[in-house]
Amino acid sequence: MTALTVRLPDEKHRRLKALAKSRGTPLNRLIDEMTTVMLAEFDAETRFLARSARGSGQEIKGLQLLLKAMADR
Repeated sequence: MTALTVRLPDEKHRRLKALAKSRGTPLNRLIDEMTTVMLAEFDAETRFLARSARGSGQEIKGLQLLLKAMADR
């Protein structure tokens, strides 16, 4: 496992600590969960773009639908 130092404004750190506390989880686990979600979204987008490159040229429309679906969560 790797340790990572992240510099954040004090206010953002305070808010993240409050969020972690409200979810009953340590701040480290909250950050780990957030990065997992972001990486999963990146992987899905990457797979989609790779598949759409083999498709019928509708990748922009499909990507717009994917982004809309992610925003509606």
